[in-house]
Amino acid sequence: MLNIQENSSGVTFKVYIQPRSSKNMIAGLHGDALKIKLKAPPVDGAANKMCIEYLAKCLKVPKSSLEIISGHTSRTKRLRIHYTSRKGPSQTEPEQLIQSILSLTNP
Repeated sequence: MLNIQENSSGVTFKVYIQPRSSKNMIAGLHGDALKIKLKAPPVDGAANKMCIEYLAKCLKVPKSSLEIISGHTSRTKRLRIHYTSRKGPSQTEPEQLIQSILSLTNP
């Protein structure tokens, strides 16, 4: 099961990256992480950059709201999606983000 944590600055979850895939795609779960196959090689941060771009597109959030908080050189990474409002999240924003992330696991 995907472990999603909510805090005051955003929503945090794990991803497992499989670089050099034939196409970019969400491949379900890998333990407690969202498995993402990416075309980019794991060289010079290319896979990290593509991970942010691809997830931003899938979740319909700005790329600037996504951040890799750990695992920059590992296949398993912890990502945070920052809330869009500087005043704090609206009442529905955390729930909407969590639902968007969970919807990726079963297309």
